[in-house]
Amino acid sequence: MFLLAVTVYFIVACAVSWMILFPSGRDFVMNALAGASQRLQRRAGMLARLRPALDERARAAGGSVVGLGTFVRRHALACAAGAALVCLPPLAALLLAGRPALNGYEPSSREMNTQVAELLQGEQLVPPPALPPLVFAQAEAAQERPLLVSASRDWALMNAAYTQRLLMVFKIMKEQHGYEMAILEGYRSPARQEALSALGPGVTNARAWQSWHQYGLAADCAFVRDGKLVISEKDPWAMRGYQLYGQVAESLGLTWGGRWKMMDFGHTELRVPGTMKR
Repeated sequence: MFLLAVTVYFIVACAVSWMILFPSGRDFVMNALAGASQRLQRRAGMLARLRPALDERARAAGGSVVGLGTFVRRHALACAAGAALVCLPPLAALLLAGRPALNGYEPSSREMNTQVAELLQGEQLVPPPALPPLVFAQAEAAQERPLLVSASRDWALMNAAYTQRLLMVFKIMKEQHGYEMAILEGYRSPARQEALSALGPGVTNARAWQSWHQYGLAADCAFVRDGKLVISEKDPWAMRGYQLYGQVAESLGLTWGGRWKMMDFGHTELRVPGTMKR
C-alpha cells in the first residue's frame, strides 16, 4: 500500500510538472479535453468529421513531441534538476521509512498484572473450608463486629465475579505474605443492613440498599492466627496484613475500605456500574 501511494505520487508529480514547465504539455492536455468535448457534442451524426479532427490532433501532438525533445536538449541541466526534485523525495521516503506500521498496533511494553491475567484466563478458585461457628462467637470478635454470629458467610450468595477476585486475594495473601484470611460477612440482607445501621455510625452509615453487601458485591474479612480471628488493627501484625490486603485487593480492581474517611480495613467491594440503587 505504501509503495502504491509513492508510485501514484510520482506519476501525478510528473504530470503536473510537465504541464507547468512545458507549454506543449498544456496544449496537449487542452487539445485532448477539447477533443473529448467535441466527441460528446457531435455524437453519431458527426462521425464523418471525426477523422480530420483526429489527424489534426495527431499532428499537433507530433509537433509537441518534437518541441519537447528540442526543449529538453536545450535545457538539459534544468530538466535534470526538475526530475531530481520530483523523484528524490518519494525515493528517500521509501528507503528511509523502513517497514511501515501503525503505532496503534505495535506490541505493548506494559507489564500485565499476573493475578488479573490468571483471572482472565478463567481460573476458577474454590472457597476455603468454613471455620467452626465458635470462632466467630469469641469475645474479641463480638466486640469488634456486632452481630457477627448471625452474619452470612455463604460464598454462593455473593456475585461470582467478585467472589473470584476475593478468592484470588486470599490466595495471594497466603502464598506470598503468609496471612490466612477468613470472611466475616458477605451477602447482607436489607433487614440486617437496617439493624446494623440502627447501632449507629460507628458500625455503618449505610441504610438498606445503600451498601454493596446487599448486591453480593462486598465482604468484610479478617485474619486467622493460631485458630483464632484477629480483627483489630491495633495488633501490629494484623495492621501490616491489612495494608498488604488493601494493596492486593486494589491490584485486582477492588475498592478497599481502608482508604475511606471512616476506615474499614477488612472491607472490599466490586463496584459494578448500574447496580447500586440510588
